[in-house]
Amino acid sequence: MPDNVLPTWLDNIRTRRGASAAVGSGAPGVGSDGTRAARPRIVVVGSGFAGLSVLRQLERRLPADAAELVVVSPVDHLLYTSLLPQVATAEAEPRHLAVSIRAMLRRATLTLGHVVGADFPNRTITIRQSNGTHATMGWDRLVLTPGAVTRTFDIPGLTDHALGLKNLAEAVYLRDHVLHQFEYADASDDPAVRRARCTFVVVGAGYTGTELVAQMMQFSRRAVGQYPRLTARDIRWILLDLAPRVLPELGEALSKGAARVLAKRGVEVRLRTSISEVSADSVRFTDGESVAAHTLVWCAGVTPSPLISMLGLPTQHGRLVVDTRFQVPDVAGVFGLGDAAAVPDVTQGCQPAGQTAQHAIRQGVAAGRSIAASLGHGTAKPYRHRNLGFVVDLGGTDAVADPFGIAMSGVPAVAATRAYHLWALPCLANKTRVATDWLLDTFTPRQIVRLGFLPPAKSSINAAEQIDIYHDRPAATGGS
Repeated sequence: MPDNVLPTWLDNIRTRRGASAAVGSGAPGVGSDGTRAARPRIVVVGSGFAGLSVLRQLERRLPADAAELVVVSPVDHLLYTSLLPQVATAEAEPRHLAVSIRAMLRRATLTLGHVVGADFPNRTITIRQSNGTHATMGWDRLVLTPGAVTRTFDIPGLTDHALGLKNLAEAVYLRDHVLHQFEYADASDDPAVRRARCTFVVVGAGYTGTELVAQMMQFSRRAVGQYPRLTARDIRWILLDLAPRVLPELGEALSKGAARVLAKRGVEVRLRTSISEVSADSVRFTDGESVAAHTLVWCAGVTPSPLISMLGLPTQHGRLVVDTRFQVPDVAGVFGLGDAAAVPDVTQGCQPAGQTAQHAIRQGVAAGRSIAASLGHGTAKPYRHRNLGFVVDLGGTDAVADPFGIAMSGVPAVAATRAYHLWALPCLANKTRVATDWLLDTFTPRQIVRLGFLPPAKSSINAAEQIDIYHDRPAATGGS
């Protein structure tokens, strides 16, 4: 297949729909014969919460003949990332968190690949396909929702040795890695080796890190029962954060409740502390202490997709600058939302909205209205957010939550947490499968096995999240 042409089936679909625009043409919505396309093309970059939400809204608001809808994504699904800790602990099956894009959308066409550049004057994007070749695609409206990747810092050894928790491959690999450490420990006669293999360090006491360490402590204690020479006393999980308390985003009462659960389970919490160096068999803390360990899990926040920094567009703390109607200033036809955009929230004095699924889903609804209005269908409105509260699943009968500002803990919080996740999952089939996973976990022993899907060489954050591809070639960019 030539470098600048996407598969023929995609062009055939466009021909059947009456659109003459072809991938590889320089001008937006212009076919190879120079004729204008029958419909404008709306290209959405990314298939996360924001991307899928805006596409569903456009399908509702636009008549079928009003626009051609295209989503460009490296995967064919939306990943429900909020339950990744349950994948790591074998409570939820990985595929049950993957919501099929094709099943959720009626008219949009999916193009697999990473967008690695854009030419704004000529209204084209550059797509890196799975075979490493590049293609171009024209657009009339470009919607940037590439999401976020794990945020890392210039700490010696971090990117080489740390594990992340941003996608299914990382979650499954983490489980395999922990079980592998138990195998090493069980086979060793050296007490120092056994301690190092059974010591796990997690950095980041926000939602992901706190949920992960709480649930993994339970999982680890179950798992060691399969290793004759190990006991629950051998397991050591350490949670680090520079913040003064765990879950600093929540109220102090819920934060203290979560800290009590961690302490009861034996998790060591080190606050106002991070790491200064990582090697294959040790972790050094910022307070000078060094711990022998072969596992560091990095959950210290996210940063916008590297694509945003390559486009030459204005940014705010790395996030794309947009107005209250999601438009990029001074670049006609370009919109941004989700984790990668600094969307002003008019309910918070136009401060940038948080990088959460709640914001992304609701932004998609409002952005769909704005994009449809730009084509003459309806009117645009600024983004307004009503906080639904937050839920933190600590595993078993423990959770903390504040739905609609009502503080909860224990079993009521578990019920609220799981009800929220089932509501937020956008597909009935996925809701049913996840609920079944929870039911089976309640009444049957959890399967504790290594799957071996991801080779260790691909387990680093940069490799697992495919961050390096953005440095393969210069982005094709241009000013307005």
